[in-house]
Amino acid sequence: MDPNAILDAIGALPDADIDLAEAALHLGRIDAPDADWQAARAHLTDIARAIVAAARAQETDSLEDRADALARVLVDRFGYHGDDETYDDLANANLLRVIERRRGMPVALGILWLHAAEAASWAAVGIDMPGHFLVGLEGAGQRLLLDVFDGGAVLSGPELRSLARRAAGREAPLARLLAPMEKRGVLLRLQANIIRRRETAGDYAGALTATETALRFAPAEAGLWHEAGALQEKLDMFAAALDSYRRFLDASPPGPLARQVQERLDALRARLN
Repeated sequence: MDPNAILDAIGALPDADIDLAEAALHLGRIDAPDADWQAARAHLTDIARAIVAAARAQETDSLEDRADALARVLVDRFGYHGDDETYDDLANANLLRVIERRRGMPVALGILWLHAAEAASWAAVGIDMPGHFLVGLEGAGQRLLLDVFDGGAVLSGPELRSLARRAAGREAPLARLLAPMEKRGVLLRLQANIIRRRETAGDYAGALTATETALRFAPAEAGLWHEAGALQEKLDMFAAALDSYRRFLDASPPGPLARQVQERLDALRARLN
């Protein structure tokens, strides 16, 4: 049960076959090897059983009823809420620590909500709102958007537009800001919080390790190869940076960023020669 081997295997899976919560659990083991991941896995089963029981007890089955059932299980019964006091704590982006502490950032909490919805056989997706991950419940051609950081509050049109303005810093089409995510994309967003916070703190080695971990479950993600190359340059790992930049160029279409990376690649080759 080596977590790196498991993440490598997830990297070869079609997106639809990924067990999102299970993948996030093993991702959390990399940064928290001392955490009781078996207990966390059992807790995921408890969540699944609780939501199935709640779904069976419902007299009606509207999207609003489903949202209410999810909130009763995840917020009222298990006590999950957003951490607005120590938001930047790396524990908020580690599902094992989130389960231990019953608090986290939106995307980590969202994984638990998506896990519960899937257990109840309810269609749900992660929503790629910049700066604030949401969960969308879907059915009968409709989508209900939930702010899981705020206890699963259902967001109205005006609230969504206000959130979109804050996220984008300007007026932007809601359809573009509310794009649904694939499962691998949700995991990438979770891991990006760790990469970004470590890099901001000047921990380039830690940021590189987190990037390399992300590449295990998303080896075709060109942006990760670019991120790895930039971090390797900062750490004077020039041969490794060359390889990462080559992989980025292999996976990327022509464009301004590709030209910039090609220039860095040429400069590194000259330096090493």
